[in-house]
Amino acid sequence: MARSVTILGAGLVGSLLSIILRKKGYEVTIYERRPDMRSATIAAGRSINLAMSDRGWRALDLAGLREDIAALAIPMYGRFLHQADGSAAFQQYGKNNEAIYSVSRGELNKKLMTLAEKEGVKIHFQHRCTKVDVQQNRLFLESPDGTELTVDADLLFGADGAFSSLRTSYSFMDRVNASHSYLEHGYKELSIPPAEDGSLRMEKNALHIWPRKNFMLIALPNTDGTFTCTLFLPFEGPISFEAIKTNDDILSFFNAHFPDAVPMMPTLVEDFMTNPTSSLITTHIKPWHYQDKSGLIGDAAHAIVPFYGQGMNAGFEDCSILAGLLDEHGDDWQKILAEYDVQRKPNGDAVAQLALLNFVEMRDKVADPHFLERKKIEKELGKRYPDKFISVYEMVSFSHTPYNSALRCIQAQDKLLGRIMQEGDFFQNVENNSFSSNLDQWVNDYHKSVQQPDLEK
Repeated sequence: MARSVTILGAGLVGSLLSIILRKKGYEVTIYERRPDMRSATIAAGRSINLAMSDRGWRALDLAGLREDIAALAIPMYGRFLHQADGSAAFQQYGKNNEAIYSVSRGELNKKLMTLAEKEGVKIHFQHRCTKVDVQQNRLFLESPDGTELTVDADLLFGADGAFSSLRTSYSFMDRVNASHSYLEHGYKELSIPPAEDGSLRMEKNALHIWPRKNFMLIALPNTDGTFTCTLFLPFEGPISFEAIKTNDDILSFFNAHFPDAVPMMPTLVEDFMTNPTSSLITTHIKPWHYQDKSGLIGDAAHAIVPFYGQGMNAGFEDCSILAGLLDEHGDDWQKILAEYDVQRKPNGDAVAQLALLNFVEMRDKVADPHFLERKKIEKELGKRYPDKFISVYEMVSFSHTPYNSALRCIQAQDKLLGRIMQEGDFFQNVENNSFSSNLDQWVNDYHKSVQQPDLEK
């Protein structure tokens, strides 16, 4: 008989996991510390919009949700760069018009919870888990009226985010390595409403970035014509959240650094003063599971910073991998959890590193003409050598290549692109036969150096 499953957290990953497990015949109960966000009196909460990519869509296919979510999603075919000198440039993401999709976190979460309940999942809201006795699989919970209760779980998953109570309880056990680190930057959500006639104020099908070296503003489109904006800025220093104290400070900062955005943000001062400044955390833990009793998934296992748009996609991919292992090993949870740990832990570490590297790219490098030229060359290489070259960005966003394989390719791609760009204007050079012959050799050498059995195109 299938084991009963308890999940901590009814967020995106916990809800999706519950649907997948219900479809496989498991009894599933979720304990969620927040109130039900579908209640009309509860706001869905403010958070960075999600960028759904191939890994996320694959998991939604497993849950039978692609069609529902596609109705909420806006394709973004590239970055629209708002440079400091007032110029603008569009940088396409993929070579074949691929897109990442802007999705409202709140709307997606509501749909996932509703589908979970429809499948027969029981969700207990306003039940905060204070700690877990890992060996006994016993949860200590606070119910809505403040009373404490204990629940003995059969099989337990911690899907309760970066500050997971299951993860915290793991960290007190012998031979568990756990760490977390914060960026010196924080973020604040702001908003661009539709124009007076209801139209969008900027290009709809793009992720907008105002890169300013050590800080940046981004904006993602919503189906209601608004843009969700996020300011990433150091907490302390001459240009920082700490330095912006008054209404005048806000306006002078934005007029100095994002003058084209200010006219589009009528509630800028109010939003800045009202909305919280939040931290950005990366967490690591080893192992991700305990015997055949419990496991961590999503942010509880690998909280990352949001700069590759892969946090949710990585968590959803955890669910896809787990579903595949269930198909392979039936009810042998000792095997399933051990193999899940072996497969996903290196990829959790890799996506954390990729996200940190992409922060530097987004806030700094995308303002550099040399970098923009490199991106054009990457696209051309992908078209000329589709079986031998795919950019790291495309591997991460538009394929199911393991994150650690993508990370391994960074150095080799830097070397290849550096060699090509040393020769001068690439697009002129490729007309020359001797350069083309050298290029063939360089790309072949690159391809050999990165070939791994798990580099799936």
